[in-house]
Amino acid sequence: MPQRLSIGATIYLIIIFGLGLYFAYAAVQGPSGILRRIQIEAETADLEVQRDELRAEVEEIENLTHRLSDNYLDLDLLDERAREVLGLLRSDEIILR
Repeated sequence: MPQRLSIGATIYLIIIFGLGLYFAYAAVQGPSGILRRIQIEAETADLEVQRDELRAEVEEIENLTHRLSDNYLDLDLLDERAREVLGLLRSDEIILR
């Protein structure tokens, strides 16, 4: 005949099993769990791509700003911007769209 566990031992095993399940769930689904970490890493990668795109855009704007500054004036760029913003053109020009 198999020996039965006492009530205290049974409660102890149930509590240990419950704590094990709780910690396993927290390790996977919790705020610091594996799934949250994967989500944060994916968001980080997306934000790094967005950061790089914004850096490239800022560099382009800085280049254009420098080329239109008082210290260095690019007349071709100034002419292009005036035509685009103000809609100016010379009488001998033809616009192709």
